[in-house]
Amino acid sequence: MKTPFLLLVSACVILVGCSKKETAPAPTPTNAPAASGNPITAPVDYLGAVAKAKTVAEKTIDTAALKQHIQLFYAQEGRFPKDLNELVKEKYIPSLPPAPHGMKFSYDAAKGEIKIVPQ
Repeated sequence: MKTPFLLLVSACVILVGCSKKETAPAPTPTNAPAASGNPITAPVDYLGAVAKAKTVAEKTIDTAALKQHIQLFYAQEGRFPKDLNELVKEKYIPSLPPAPHGMKFSYDAAKGEIKIVPQ
């Protein structure tokens, strides 16, 4: 009596343990470059990722530096500069840094906020 019951229980455990489990694919970031996974195109994928990282780093550094100079201007003058050229004119910076390729600086004089946006 015990043997058929144990066989039935062990068969159920094996069947449940061996059933095919479907898992959802891992989500990928929407801004991640589409790597082909092909070893032949790996250098091209790598160089594309490096170029994108360089653009992002330049945007971040230029924006942070300009924000710092705008805040310095505000602390000393009591107002935000009318435009970014006023920072150069008042000798807070020697010249405006160039925006990354295909981008431009967007400055809001009322709030003292600067962004880099596509042209």
